[in-house]
Formats: sequence, C-alpha cells, structure tokens
Amino acid sequence: MAKYGKNYLAAAEKVDSVKLYTVEEAAALVKDIDFAKFDATVEIAFNLNVDTRQADQQLRGAVVLPNGTGKDQTVVVFAQGDKAKEAEEAGADVVGAADLVQRIQGGWLDFDVAIATPDMMAQVGRVGRVLGPKGLMPNPKTGTVTFDVAKAVSEAKSGKVTYRTDRDGNVAVPVGKVSFDADKLAGNIKSLAAVILRSRPAAVKGTYVQHVSIASTFGPAVNIDISSL
Repeated sequence: MAKYGKNYLAAAEKVDSVKLYTVEEAAALVKDIDFAKFDATVEIAFNLNVDTRQADQQLRGAVVLPNGTGKDQTVVVFAQGDKAKEAEEAGADVVGAADLVQRIQGGWLDFDVAIATPDMMAQVGRVGRVLGPKGLMPNPKTGTVTFDVAKAVSEAKSGKVTYRTDRDGNVAVPVGKVSFDADKLAGNIKSLAAVILRSRPAAVKGTYVQHVSIASTFGPAVNIDISSL
C-alpha cells in the first residue's frame, strides 16, 4: 500500500474522490491543493477505450496549447543550407546536420524537441535508438519532420505538446503550470480534449473516453466530468 506524506493527505481531504468536477472547477481545485515548493506542472490523463494492439486504434499527434505550457522549450533542428538558416531565424536553439548527430552520439541530450527536414532523416536515423526511448525522435505525425521548419520551431516554442496512447490506452499530457490562472488551464485542457475527442478511431465501439483526471506534480488527482469537455 502506498504511503503518502501529510501534505498529500491534507490535499486529498479537499478532493471528493467520487465527484466529477467540471473543467473549470477541477482547474481551480488543482491550484488550491498544490503544495509543491516550485511551480508544479499540471498534467491531464485520459483513459480511452482503445485496443492499442491494433494500429488503427493508436493515437499520436500534437496540439499547440492556446496558453502555452509555461516551460521554455529547447529546440534542435536537423537541417542544412537554407533550411538551417530558416530554423536559426525562427529561434531554434541548436541547428546542425552530421555535426549535430555526432554531438548526440557523444551523449548530449540537453533539449526538449527535435525537428528535422525530411532529407535529414537518414542521418537522424543513426541516433534513433537514442532519441526514440526519450520521446525525442522527429515524426511526421507530430509535425516534427517537415520542410516548414520555421512553423515547427515557432509552434514548439509557443506551447506545442505531443500526445500518444500507451499500451493500456492512456494518454497523459502536460497542460500548464500551477501558476496559471484557472481559466487558462481550463482553456488548454479543452483545446487538447477537443483533439482527443475528434481522434476517436472508427473501430471503437461503446464509450470512447472512460475517465479523465488532472493533477499537479505531487498532488492528488481530480476527476473531470467528461461532458464538461
């Protein structure tokens, strides 16, 4: 049985575990019960009725949150020539080609998002075994393999998040910080939820979204009324 500290238990007492809160109520409550000594991240978790053993029921994509994530993203771009210059002008932190691949092979992974032009993917593939497990491998489904590097960099810097179902059909995504106003958290949650709802696989029968909750980094979960999404 998990053991919780007194701060967690005190926070949990303020949450009705059987109640389904509206998005706005949940956002306000998560802020109220947070006890971390830093600006904690707020994460939403969806439990979906999907069979991830079937390729057509695996969800993966990206969303630009209207109010950002509250985190400064370090963005690297694999590009060369004019596209490298375009990435630099758009605000990419590191731009390179074979030299960037070598740097990563040497153990450098101090970045949050990796973007690549399609012609660079053969080289990027050399570090796929390093980037993949970290969730950093560029992928067309998340808009990180593209020739429009300026747009990709801008979106990554302004609050783009990726989502993907795990093997149990869960999707967990950060939607902001505890320091955000509750209405901004709610706005981010609804924007993400709209995309998840639209992404319902055609093969799914019955209830698609089975459970939704949000929680801060160390705080207890607050259950959300799906109809309020």
